Amino acid sequence: MAAKWEKKEANKGELTFEIAPDKIKEGLDKAFQRTKKNLAVPGFRKGRVPRQIFDQMYGEEALYQDALNIVLPDAYEEAIKETSIEPVDQPQVDVESMDKGKAWVLKAVVTVKPDVKLGDYKGLSVTKQNTRVYQKDIDAELEKQRQQQAELVLKEDQPAANGDTVVIDFDGYVDGKQFDGGKADNYSLELGSNSFIPGFEDQLVGHKAGDDVDVKVTFPKDYQAKDLQDKEATFKVTIHEVKEKQLPELDDEFAKDVDEDVDSLDELKAKTKDRLKEEKTHAAHDAIEDEAISEAVDNAEIGDVPAAMIKDDVDRQVEQYLANMQQQGIQPKMYFQLTGTTEEDLRKQFSDGAEKRVKTNLVLEAVVEAEKIEPTEDQVKAEVKDLAGQYGMEESAVRSALSDDMLKHDIAIKSAVDLIADSAKQDKKKDADND
Repeated sequence: MAAKWEKKEANKGELTFEIAPDKIKEGLDKAFQRTKKNLAVPGFRKGRVPRQIFDQMYGEEALYQDALNIVLPDAYEEAIKETSIEPVDQPQVDVESMDKGKAWVLKAVVTVKPDVKLGDYKGLSVTKQNTRVYQKDIDAELEKQRQQQAELVLKEDQPAANGDTVVIDFDGYVDGKQFDGGKADNYSLELGSNSFIPGFEDQLVGHKAGDDVDVKVTFPKDYQAKDLQDKEATFKVTIHEVKEKQLPELDDEFAKDVDEDVDSLDELKAKTKDRLKEEKTHAAHDAIEDEAISEAVDNAEIGDVPAAMIKDDVDRQVEQYLANMQQQGIQPKMYFQLTGTTEEDLRKQFSDGAEKRVKTNLVLEAVVEAEKIEPTEDQVKAEVKDLAGQYGMEESAVRSALSDDMLKHDIAIKSAVDLIADSAKQDKKKDADND
């Protein structure tokens, strides 16, 4: 099949290709078999009219459109391979000629990936990462664990302070009228947590169990309930209980309660240090990777990114995000209700970084090509095994869901990421080092 690609704009061009007579015949035969099933011709049972009679009555041309629909997808794919272009959107196909007995000629306006000219991507300078674990890091982690192990103890006839938990009834009024969602009984609220409207928690500090308090606040201008935005409200509050946190002593018994595999506080500290070291090392690797790849993208010359690629990226991000929610048992409808958002809000959220993500992928694909990265069968098998374990699937199911080309593409991209990150040099200082 003859195919010709002619670039017209930055990311668009015309793909001219032919469909050979033998392929056309196959398409016409299939189109006739489909058509005759519902064809009633006098003298013949329904679906039994011979091809010759059909051609005499209606003409072979009556099958052309159906035949074209049948043979076009394969012909277009062949033309893409022949011209080595990479379309990123559905083509606009027009018929140039469909002469009987000759090859059909078609012309498609095709949007393709932008050109990428790589700049420096190996041996890039990145910020030096500090993976040292300081005593203050260990102390902060142990204090967090103490807070998690804290017990709430009733404060008898003592005023509430920030950090205390109060058990309250409240009833809210705007313009003297109750409003939806403004009432609750026996509600536990930690003062200073900033989980209520600004100013609400502050007005309960200093009050005791048994007190009735009128709390006056103003709803924020961006409050989720639009009918309450910027409105003044009064909450009639009754305090039933005041509880304070009682923190455990930082000793061997505390260590055993936190981690059953240790016998002393010293062991817990050593284990905490090792864990924090591992976390800092992983965080450092991620930071180096992100900075190096971002630099490689900035160093590259990339043509204008087609809108179709931006849309495809946002579609994937939204689909993946909602799929992750569903894995946690939260259906999309429930998620939007809980967050007070819409799918359009989610799409806007992912639209912000879409162009950078697309450019990053284009650069990584260019690195794969430049470095001639070819994943091996052993790497494909290892990837299948890893994915199967990650998602709790059989390896055969992973193989069915993902083609070898898809798997090899992902492996190659990961290899390109590793190549850029592993060759980076940590010789930049942080603008502000707090360590």
